[in-house]
Amino acid sequence: MGRIVLGALAALGIFTSAAVAEGPGAPEALIAKLIGNERAALAGVGSSRIARLASVNPSSALAALHSEDWISSQPVAKGGEQWRCLSEALYFEARGETAPGLFAVAEVILNRVESARYPDSVCGVVKQGTGKRYACQFTYTCDGAPEHINNPAAFVRVGKVARAMLEGAPRSLTKGALFYHTDAVAPSWSRKFDRTASIGVHHFYR
Repeated sequence: MGRIVLGALAALGIFTSAAVAEGPGAPEALIAKLIGNERAALAGVGSSRIARLASVNPSSALAALHSEDWISSQPVAKGGEQWRCLSEALYFEARGETAPGLFAVAEVILNRVESARYPDSVCGVVKQGTGKRYACQFTYTCDGAPEHINNPAAFVRVGKVARAMLEGAPRSLTKGALFYHTDAVAPSWSRKFDRTASIGVHHFYR
């Protein structure tokens, strides 16, 4: 199958996102392992479903991924320090957002991780500037207010998005954005960058 179809199947949970992300340049042993995993997964999928999924429009697959139905269908997510940092950022920055809005904010954080202008880890990006009041990148980390998870259900929800994004879910919503703000404010810096998307209550820029 082509990479577009593999990407669509990964978005629907049939193939692992890691298998799609690694591509033909991956070490042979890893490729063999991933192929074995995918064969095992396919063994439990009926041939009629495989045929149906193979014809899925990638745009439709992404829409399915960026949906509340997809989030609610996922098991409770867990992870290490980077997962925790991304989950907390989504919780404190965007827990009231729509599903696409959550994925979009996560995209910005991961785009920063890959940018030479920012730290090279999720926690580094999220905590950049923390220590001086209101001089940080994400206000919740330096506004002086305690960071309590008072809505466990909301944290479970954002944790699923964080897990998917860290595992290689497509970043297709914000067109490489590195900045965002809510539609309740109009910061001066927003005039210096190109707006790439408006999703939920946030505008995105690069």
